[in-house]
Order: sequence, then structure tokens, then C-alpha cells
Amino acid sequence: MTVRLDKFLKVSRLIKRRTVANEACDASHISVNGRMAKASYDVKVGDIIEISFGERVTRVKVLDVRDFTAKADAASLYEVIS
Repeated sequence: MTVRLDKFLKVSRLIKRRTVANEACDASHISVNGRMAKASYDVKVGDIIEISFGERVTRVKVLDVRDFTAKADAASLYEVIS
């Protein structure tokens, strides 16, 4: 199963809204496996997503991909690397 990058960022609660995730992708703040990614990129298990806002950079490894998840389970979709 694959999910669009903007939807994954929202479902995993890494970014609160899908429109914000879209804008972050357009502004080159999101990279997947070391390459700048568009919002339409299909996220797969094992991908490394890097989110940079200002000085703050968050790197996560995708553990699971779902269309929807409860807020309490959102953090189980990824593992924070740095």
C-alpha cells in the first residue's frame, strides 16, 4: 500500500493539515531518501522523510502506511531518527 506524501504527513500528525504539507513540499522543505519530494510522492515503508522548518530538522523512518489512523496511534506510523 502507498499513500501520497502530503496525506501521510497529515495522517501521521507530523504536519497538522494537508494544505500545510502541500505548501511545505512546494517550498522544498520536505525530502524523501535524500531527494526533494513533491506532495504526490508515494510513501512506502522504509522511506526516510526529512522535514526542515527554519533551523529545526526532523528525520523519521516510515514504519507503516495507512489512509487513516486514530490520533493516539499516529506516532506508530514512524520512528524519529533525529
